Amino acid sequence: MAKAETQPKRPTGASPTGAPPGEPAGTPAGAAGDLDPLSARLGHRFATPALLEEALTHPSASGRRGGKTLNYQRLEFLGDRVLGLVVAELLYRRFPREPEGDLARRLAALVREETLARVAEGLDLGAFMLVAKSDEGAGERRNPSLLADVCEAVIGALYLDGGLAVARAFIEPQWLPLLSADLAPPQDAKTALQEWAQGRGLPLPHYRETGREGPDHEPRFTVAVSVAGHDAAEGEGRSKRAAEQVAAERLLARLTAGAG
Repeated sequence: MAKAETQPKRPTGASPTGAPPGEPAGTPAGAAGDLDPLSARLGHRFATPALLEEALTHPSASGRRGGKTLNYQRLEFLGDRVLGLVVAELLYRRFPREPEGDLARRLAALVREETLARVAEGLDLGAFMLVAKSDEGAGERRNPSLLADVCEAVIGALYLDGGLAVARAFIEPQWLPLLSADLAPPQDAKTALQEWAQGRGLPLPHYRETGREGPDHEPRFTVAVSVAGHDAAEGEGRSKRAAEQVAAERLLARLTAGAG
């Protein structure tokens, strides 16, 4: 009678590709060695655990399997779309009388980087990330932009492993409290800043791109916005539009605080 094979456990510190600790694809001791606690927080036991590992793998710790580079970036792309669909449906059902413009502003606020980072921090995703030792000192595990990306990647992994129902079962309890926190639709920051300037007889705010970094498939933009007679403020985002919104929010907060 044949002896049953057992699946070996990945040692703490080893990469998904089996690289030993200390190699570029390795992970720090104690990080992502056991993903069962995270699976419990996500409310899903993965039939393909490699999907969750891939979602947690920083590009600095990328490995390869079957000719495919393994890190969170592809799953992030998918998770972004899944999150947008589920949250859009939540908004459609929660606010049946609101016009499209108000729903769009709510959606933008709920899927923005800051919101995703907050959810990721609540799950302590940073502690489970697979990061090369060379990047440990850079504070990548606490980087809000990276946490937002990984959060979306985890959603993508949930979707691929269990389908839309599993992804929705994770998203809804995380986002419903955020959705209900503000009953009034958020005002577009660029519109609010424009109204502030016009109300004081000033020219329209001026936006200009001041920086761009990252690969073509995942750029990060920096945009500065200024209003006549006031210092400029900068914002960062994964698109120019998102960066403009952040810059407008920061400048408006400074202007209104000064007025108070």
